[in-house]
Amino acid sequence: MTMNLDHEELHRLLATLAESDIQEFRLEGEDFCLEVKRNLASSLDSISSQKRSSSEEIDPPLPQRKIEASTAPSTPPPSVPGSRSDLVEVTAPMVGTFYRAPGPEEPPFVEIGSKISVGQAVCILEAMKLMNELESEVSGEVIEILVENGTPVEFGQVLMRLKPV
Repeated sequence: MTMNLDHEELHRLLATLAESDIQEFRLEGEDFCLEVKRNLASSLDSISSQKRSSSEEIDPPLPQRKIEASTAPSTPPPSVPGSRSDLVEVTAPMVGTFYRAPGPEEPPFVEIGSKISVGQAVCILEAMKLMNELESEVSGEVIEILVENGTPVEFGQVLMRLKPV
């Protein structure tokens, strides 16, 4: 049996999964694999997808989906040299590409020293051509930005550190 999943069906599937109590979901087709895992401690979905064939290209961008940045991972990350216990780490809730600004010619969401508030966008992670704004879960000051613009990031990777106020 061959499975085809168009953009609208994928968007509806992700929205349905986001509203459900399903913790893990895996869907495989002839030329794709979609895996969704929910980190219940921070109520985030991590989505990783791997295209096995370049015969099908995704062209039109899908609507933007907002995801809150994780500041409290369920399992403590390995000790990072130079990390300070008074700082909150903003980690990647999914595999994707890190962008500091909403567009190539636009200013970054935050800079080192920026004062931010709860719900403020701090960066974008692009995954499967979806642009996901990460929002801060704490108010504070940006102390470190650890990832360069346009860099691929892994699930759980520390993107920036904040000093909460």
